[in-house]
Amino acid sequence: MSSSAAGRPDDPVAALAELTEAQRQQAMRRWRLLRPHLEDGVAITRLAAATDASPRTLHRWLTAYRNDGLAGLARRPRADKGRRHFPADLRLLIEGLALREPRASIATVARQAAAVARDQGWPIPSYATVYDIVRRIDPAMATLALDGEKRYRDVFDLVHRRQAERPNQIWQADHTQLDLWVITPAGRPARPWLTVIQDDHSRAIAGYAVNLGAPTALTTALTLRQAIWRKSDPGWHVCGIPEIFHVDHGSDFTSLHLEQVMADLRIRPVFSLPGRPRGRGKVERIFGTVNQMCLSQLPGYAPRGTRDRAGRAQLTLAELDTAIGTFIRTIYNHSPHGETGVPPQQRWESASFIPRMPDSLEQLDLLLLTIAKPRKIHPDGIHFQGLRYLDPILAAYVGDSVVIRYDPRDMAEIRIFHTGHFLCRAICPDLANHTISLKDITAARNARRRDLRAQLRDRASVVDRLIEAHQVPDPMPLPPPAAPAEAPPVRRLKRYREE
Repeated sequence: MSSSAAGRPDDPVAALAELTEAQRQQAMRRWRLLRPHLEDGVAITRLAAATDASPRTLHRWLTAYRNDGLAGLARRPRADKGRRHFPADLRLLIEGLALREPRASIATVARQAAAVARDQGWPIPSYATVYDIVRRIDPAMATLALDGEKRYRDVFDLVHRRQAERPNQIWQADHTQLDLWVITPAGRPARPWLTVIQDDHSRAIAGYAVNLGAPTALTTALTLRQAIWRKSDPGWHVCGIPEIFHVDHGSDFTSLHLEQVMADLRIRPVFSLPGRPRGRGKVERIFGTVNQMCLSQLPGYAPRGTRDRAGRAQLTLAELDTAIGTFIRTIYNHSPHGETGVPPQQRWESASFIPRMPDSLEQLDLLLLTIAKPRKIHPDGIHFQGLRYLDPILAAYVGDSVVIRYDPRDMAEIRIFHTGHFLCRAICPDLANHTISLKDITAARNARRRDLRAQLRDRASVVDRLIEAHQVPDPMPLPPPAAPAEAPPVRRLKRYREE
């Protein structure tokens, strides 16, 4: 009988594909034994005599081949494979012992399970049996029981991964403490922080900042300012105001100041749930790239898990900033991305769109500044943070209340706003290279006094002129008062004869 006459399953290719490699090799060996009978008609008895298989086994294989094709010749696993021939409660006991905290060793679980089984009259499980049961525990259940709900959510929860359809639709921001030591201005080693803002669509880095201190709202604002405004480097074109700013729920992202900034720029903030930083894996992978491709080539690099290398710190913060900036501009943004296959800068530019920009850099500079601080202008200037700030313009506003804004990176000057309008930049003589002389201050005060006197004269002349114009003259002059008449003598009572 030929193989074409034999029965076949509906989809033999699919049935064969379900077999393991070992099962397929076993099916081919059995088919080669049956091939003389299938193609040349050799009797089963002759085949059995020439092989180690019995005629009964060959007949069984032949029936399986005719019914199920080549896949029928593979040995099927036992229907009860993996099932234990002891009470289900014993299996649950072993799993429960393995899932208790603190995590117990397999030997401890085996001893405890054997003691319980002996008391219950159950079969005593061997170490191999206990090991196999523990190994087959659902990893999700083991993670939830032993590592906690947070770890379970991070590993096994179903996550919706958002994907921006165009550049500047979604930006992501995050911080990390770098695996590198630098030298602070005080001469001590320290591990700096890196803040990165990434465009979700192109994976391009729009802005970054390197700081010694822990992340703050100001750090984020300064990085966002750099990301939004046009770059001076001709090869770094990423800029504009994003539609959505996706950040975590840290205090540096949820500050009132940053919320006001995003409201002014019409940016919709999207916050991760507290303790659940979902959907920000793209920006977090950048930190690994920076560590591996940039920091590992710099002195002072100390990856986690290695011995403390603080003593090897050589770079200053400014030098590290330059190194990271060069890596972002020349390597990262212009290298094909592992997921998109396109360099981030090229993918951002390929959309051929005009990014939404602020009206001016002056408006965007508000991102540099802290929350507005009310102050009063004193005769000797504005007092702030134990410093004194002066400008000749302030002479005209002594006693007025103003709002000051300042850049903490440069305390040499502050910006002063009066009734909502920018007034001037006041200088701290102790910090700034430019100092204001006493002559300038005196001239400003004298000019202010002259201006006030002129205003007083103008008002006095107006008052005098208007009062004189509105005086009404009397119709008839009154006669002068008459001289008083001489009073008659007054008679007095005489009391003595001589009077």
